Amino acid sequence: MRKIEAIIQPGKLDAVKDALIAVGVEGITILEARGHGRQKGHTEFYRGREYSVDLLPKIKLEAVVPDELVETSVRAILTAAQTGAIGDGKIFISNVEDAIRIRNEDRGEVAL
Repeated sequence: MRKIEAIIQPGKLDAVKDALIAVGVEGITILEARGHGRQKGHTEFYRGREYSVDLLPKIKLEAVVPDELVETSVRAILTAAQTGAIGDGKIFISNVEDAIRIRNEDRGEVAL
């Protein structure tokens, strides 16, 4: 099993969520996040004053999937979230040793 964590633009959430459901990902956790990468934020003007916005709104999406769904899930995220502009986000993949469903103590992939 692998955990896929994706940091994406907030406006791409529905497209990414629909793409993951279409490829068979059943469980998704979505968190609101703030941060920056290489773009380091930007400056804006409000009522004639300039101020810096260095922590931009992002969405963090997490899903634990069986090994055979990793590449199709990553491809679905890339296709749905990619605009080609700076700030599209990142995807992180890590190993998951075990998963346990609290309700009935199922373990491993059946717990997903």
